This record gives sequence, C-alpha cells and structure tokens, in this order.
Amino acid sequence: MPQVLPKNDTNWRLRAIMGGSAGNLVEWYDWYAYSAFSLYFANTFFPDSNPTVQLINTAGIFAVGFLMRPIGGYIFGKLADTKGRKEAMTLSVLLMSFGSLLIAFLPGYNSIGIAAPIFLLIARLLQGLSVGGEYGTSATYLSEVATKERRGFYSSFQYVTLIGGQLLALGLQLILQNIFLTDQQMHDWGWRIPFVFGAMLSLVALYLRTHLNETEAFIGKDSVAKKEGSMKELLKHPQAIWVVIGLTMGGTLAFYTYTTYMQKFLVNTVGLTKYQSTLLTFCSLLIFACLQPVFGAISDRVGRRPLLIAFGVLGTIFTYPLLTTLSHTTNMWAAFGLLMAALIIVSGYTSINAVVKAELFPVEVRALGVGLPYSITVAIFGGTAEYLALWAKNLGHESYYYWYVTACIFISLIIYFKMRDTKHTSLID
Repeated sequence: MPQVLPKNDTNWRLRAIMGGSAGNLVEWYDWYAYSAFSLYFANTFFPDSNPTVQLINTAGIFAVGFLMRPIGGYIFGKLADTKGRKEAMTLSVLLMSFGSLLIAFLPGYNSIGIAAPIFLLIARLLQGLSVGGEYGTSATYLSEVATKERRGFYSSFQYVTLIGGQLLALGLQLILQNIFLTDQQMHDWGWRIPFVFGAMLSLVALYLRTHLNETEAFIGKDSVAKKEGSMKELLKHPQAIWVVIGLTMGGTLAFYTYTTYMQKFLVNTVGLTKYQSTLLTFCSLLIFACLQPVFGAISDRVGRRPLLIAFGVLGTIFTYPLLTTLSHTTNMWAAFGLLMAALIIVSGYTSINAVVKAELFPVEVRALGVGLPYSITVAIFGGTAEYLALWAKNLGHESYYYWYVTACIFISLIIYFKMRDTKHTSLID
C-alpha cells in the first residue's frame, strides 16, 4: 500500500504540493519548448520560402499533438484512479522525456527527407500522450492534498508551474539568443539544446515524484466495487462532464492565444524582432504566473464562480478590441500593456479551472473526469489556436480569429452563469 500524506502535517503537505508542481513544470517546459523554438527549427523540417507557411506546418504538428491528449487523459486518468495519483504522474514524466530526446537528435529534411517531419510528428504524439495524462492527475493530486480552506490557493500552483514551464523555455531562449549563440547558430543547431535540457530536467522530476506521498482521498476510498476509473462510472456524471467541456472551451482558447501563439503574433503581425517578442512574452508571463495564487486565494474567499463570470464577461467584451489594438501598435511597451490586460482577464479562468474540475467528481473517477473531457476540449480549441490564427492571417482576414475567440468565451460565459459554485458543493469533501 502506498504511503499516505499525513493528515495534519503541514510540512509534508507543502512538500507534496512542491513535488507535484515541480514535475508539472518539467512536463510543460518540454511541451512549450516546441512552440518557443519553432521560429528557429521550422525551416529544418519544412523547407519553404514563405515563413508563414513554415510556421503553419509546425503549428499543424503542434495541433496534431493535442489529438493524443484525450487518449493520455483516459490512460493516465484510469491509472491514477486505480493505481494511484503518484504512479500515474511518475510514468507521464518519463514519456515526456523520451519525446524530447527524440526531437533533440532528429535529423532535418535535407538529411532524411520526408521522414524528418514524420518523426517530428511521432515525437509530438508521444508528448501529447504524456501531457494529456499530466493535467488530470496533477490537478487531482494538488486538489486532494490541499486543505479545504486554501484549496483554490494551493491548486493555483498547477498553472504557476504550467506557465513556469513556458517561462523556463523562453528564459533559455533569451540566454541562447543574447549570450551564447548567433542567430544563424540558433537556426542551424542551437534549437536542439532546449530539448536535451528538458530530458535532463525530467530526471529531477522523476526523483521528486518517486518520493511523493499518496493522497488521503485515494487511500481512503472504498474500492470493493472496482469501478475506479471506468468509462461506465464516469458517464454517470454527464452534467459534470459538460460543465468541464463548457468552462474549458473559452478559457483554454484565450490562454493559448495570449501565451503560446502570442510570441509568433508579435513577430508575424505586430512586427517586433524575435528578441523583442521573446523578452516581452517572458516578462508578461512572469507577472501572469505570480497572479495565479492571488486569484486562487480570492476564490477561497468569494467562491470560484464569480471569478469565472468576470473572465467570461471581460473576455467577451474586450478580446476583439485588445487583439485589434495590439495588431496595430508599433511600441513594444504599449504591446506589453495590452498583453498584460488580456492576461489579467484570463487569470479569472486559469487560476481556478483545475480545482473547479476536481471538485465536480467523486474520488473514484476524479482523475479521469478531470483529464478526459478537458483533454478533448483542449485538443479541439487550444490545440488548433495557432493553426487557425495563422491560417486566418494567411487568408488576409486575421480579425476572423479575434471574433472566433470572442464567441468561444461567450459560450463559456453561459456555462459559468448556469453552473453551481463548486467551492460550496465540492465532492472532494
């Protein structure tokens, strides 16, 4: 039997949250390194004279990687509900490491032809499988180890480390760009460094996760019926499933628009240099990460639903004006201010979405219930965000994408108005 987290031991609880969060950071670093460095390796795997077309091709593989996330959400969610949260999180980080190593040592199109983008796709599929399992299991783990009174605050660290993974990728990019490598070296071989670094970080995450305690909720559940993690059992909660899908749709699309895609948007649309884009994205994401615990703590006082409604209302009203104004700005710091305004709005969703989903499901299907519907929704809306944005730009109608994001946030807003506040109806308790 796995060792359970001591019920009243604050130090063990903090260590568990740090261990779960650190592993989450490594997973998301590996996932985001692809997006951050695709500006440099796009021409390695997709030789084409049009840089937008190259980015569309790499964004396409980024999107296809999301298709594996529902499968990962199911496999690792079922594993977490039957064998334990700790075992599922440990295996997911190992799989991510393998995908990173494959990308790091993959020859380019000039060496192996069409096999290069095919193997790149395979690596992203493996990473998609891993990160699809990571979200549900880590969200469940962090929600279960937190105390009832501070569950919003502690659970917000999932997005702190999720954003931290992207910050780590961007920080490494800034160091390589400005200290160690020339632009040509970055294009030739320097882009491989972050993937090697990610594989090494996975060893640290593996160590931390093998020393985690299992949650009291998992150890204490009644497993006689052997229904843990089954689809049949999950489908007994259709309303919770639809709430997860509805509240995720607008939030995840907004999140990927202002984080993952924004670096390319600032170069391709606003006209900033790659260095300016990376620096601006890094600074905005650093502040964004610091905001998550603040919003999480607010939710512990006022509830989850008010924050979600605030995101929905402000996102519906201001998405089009913010993106339109940003696309026409010529000043780097004006762009920074607009981006920060958008990220503050999005924090109403990102800071608490994990705990809200965990609070919707009973313990025997919690990891599967959080991971599977979320992964399906993210695959459809988050995974295609970059591709659709670049496709609209290539057509000459970039504003169509702005309206698309607005519409999805509005649909989520309807769900926020109709749902109950999970702070008061939590099934974790």
